Amino acid sequence: MKLNKHSSRLTQDESQPASQAMLYAVGLTDEDMNKPQVGIASTGYDGNPCNMHLNQLAGEVKVECKIADMVGLGFNTIGVSDGISMGTSGMNYSLVSRDIIADSIETVMNAQSYDGLVAVVGCDKNMPGAVIAMLRLNRPSIMMYGGTIASGNYKGRKLNIVSAFEALGQKVAGEIDEQEYREIIKNAIPGAGACGGMYTANTMASAIEAMGFAMPYNSSIPAENPNKKSEAERTALALKGLLEKDLKPLDIISKKSIENAITMVNALGGSTNAVLHFLAIAYAADIDFTLEDFQRVSDRTPLIADLKPSGKYLMEDIHSIGGTPAVMKYLLDEGFLHGDCLTVTGKTLAENLKDVVALEFEKDQDVIYPTKDALKSTGNIQILYGNLASEGAVAKISGKEGAFFEGKAVVYNSEQEANEGISNGDVSKGDVVVIRYVGPKGGPGMPEMLKPTSMIMGAGLGKSVALITDGRFSGGTHGFVVGHITPEAQSGGNIALLETGDTIRINAEKNTIDVLLSEEELQERRANWKAPAPKHKKGILHKYSKIVASASKGCVTDG
Repeated sequence: MKLNKHSSRLTQDESQPASQAMLYAVGLTDEDMNKPQVGIASTGYDGNPCNMHLNQLAGEVKVECKIADMVGLGFNTIGVSDGISMGTSGMNYSLVSRDIIADSIETVMNAQSYDGLVAVVGCDKNMPGAVIAMLRLNRPSIMMYGGTIASGNYKGRKLNIVSAFEALGQKVAGEIDEQEYREIIKNAIPGAGACGGMYTANTMASAIEAMGFAMPYNSSIPAENPNKKSEAERTALALKGLLEKDLKPLDIISKKSIENAITMVNALGGSTNAVLHFLAIAYAADIDFTLEDFQRVSDRTPLIADLKPSGKYLMEDIHSIGGTPAVMKYLLDEGFLHGDCLTVTGKTLAENLKDVVALEFEKDQDVIYPTKDALKSTGNIQILYGNLASEGAVAKISGKEGAFFEGKAVVYNSEQEANEGISNGDVSKGDVVVIRYVGPKGGPGMPEMLKPTSMIMGAGLGKSVALITDGRFSGGTHGFVVGHITPEAQSGGNIALLETGDTIRINAEKNTIDVLLSEEELQERRANWKAPAPKHKKGILHKYSKIVASASKGCVTDG
């Protein structure tokens, strides 16, 4: 294959003898020196089921690149297991890892002058990190998701990662004993793959496929399904086509393709984390996409998937009824997707979906509903404003929680305080749990609040207690929850001024979130408020807290 005129590679230049010598040393031949060099970035590592199989998949991509007359050169970047770090200080590093992944892929690709990129990714922050890097690099690139995990089983009941967290709340509430608690934990996750519901990993994978940056079916083929390995061949051949056509990420992404992604998020009942990540993706692509755009797309998109965390089914069930392309084909036919957007296949989204078998609603499947019977007429992602969130907040409203909540605040200055308070019975029906100083600067790192929300659900308070925070929620969170409150407490947002006993009103129909205090009272409290000292004086969390942008701007670190 002849390299296109935009190739950044210098290795064939006779003025670069050292680079040629080093490539001969790693085994390249004279013939290889005239082939495209493809960086194969893997977030594979042993300590997480989401990622433990990725290096093997990356190896398959390397083999297929060779067969396709390209040179695949593998390298690794980091990952953080949200499931393992959840509820601990390790969760502060989760969102930080997104930008480390983007930075490290950009660094290797530019330093090595590779012609194209395949990013083999698994857990939540891997995917947006890889796509952000692709947009910065603007070289032919494809994302390959490692796939969803199979469901666990205990006494005939399907389990997943959230089952383990909610089991803790059930144990605390006395609904299950220690033995059953241990058995649920042991059986929740059977092997490789990312968390099985429409949590953040599957949300981002589905949305990025809809945006055109992954191969058709990539997001819905389970990790341990034999078809996963065959994706390596499809991916390598598609990348070769991108190189030949000189089709790059900034040729594929557009405001319309991001709208396709957010439509998919809302139709499937996806994670609020998608808001942060697609704000950052849009920023990397220099596309104007704001919180108002998320609301606009949500307002016109029905929720049609009965998926966990608020529904019954898992990503493996989407695969069993035809995969994400079948869902996209239905959304396209119903007028919810832009079919003219380019994708990494070199074809438009409509062309990719042309021969996909349509969903059959009259058959015995209730995973996906027709739009006329939608679970909710609008999307689950709602953007709220008010005196508690003048720059916006993000709620995940499936319709099962109700649309209005008013209650007395129970205020905690950390997740650990909240977990202890919930365990001790300090939270009652009708309360609004407030967890603050856990935003991008205050956390630092904007940790996810899955443990407290799961404990609330497990204790049977899910429909009678709300939770608000300047932190994030896991894609596994459900219940009446509002996160990403901006300005955050560390920056002096009004959430910092709340006191236990204040009345908080959340209206998901008017999209408002307010504390029922006068402006005079708020100003009086502000006069007595001081920002807490930074929690870290050195290291990555110190650096992150200094440079990270607001959640309403996607928590970007290069703005």
